[in-house]
Amino acid sequence: MDVTINKQVRDVMPELKDKELVDKIVDEKPVKSRLGILILMIVGFLVIVFGALIIYAMTQTHKTSQSSTGISSPKVTKNVTTSKYIAGKDYKVTYSNQNVIDKGVLDKALEESNGKNINFMMDTSEDGGNMAKVEVYYNKDKNLLVERLFKNGYQGDQETTRVVYDINQGKIPDNGDTPSLHYQGLPLVYKWEKIVK
Repeated sequence: MDVTINKQVRDVMPELKDKELVDKIVDEKPVKSRLGILILMIVGFLVIVFGALIIYAMTQTHKTSQSSTGISSPKVTKNVTTSKYIAGKDYKVTYSNQNVIDKGVLDKALEESNGKNINFMMDTSEDGGNMAKVEVYYNKDKNLLVERLFKNGYQGDQETTRVVYDINQGKIPDNGDTPSLHYQGLPLVYKWEKIVK
């Protein structure tokens, strides 16, 4: 095909004696087409690379969302915040600790004893909290919190479990589940209730 173009150019321009100029004119088209092919190859390569990156990112996002929504047993951990349940819609918290115990001390003690782990308390599975209500009383003389835990389905004023948290030691004592420790007469400083829908 180049031979035909070459011949046609020579036939159209017989008066040109400079063969170098004729060859230059004839060779311009192949250079432009090679440049176009090179540009198309670069664009194609970039499309393939970016496409592969997008597919990789999408699969990683899919894997992450699967692992976070997968079935797993809930674990009780300290300092758990929640976005799954909404205060005022799913549960209600009432503080009545004025002049009894500092709110910061109370909150820290509740977090350490898992009394503020809303996800766990709302979880109704077999190994979840399954709570309907939690009442926390403060024993100022011994610096203890007495937590009365009421599971869903409780009747009357009989708690399901009673837990004592020692603020000085920063833990539930070995005999933490002590029904014998009375809460009567102690001030109620915190109450958590599940809102029944």
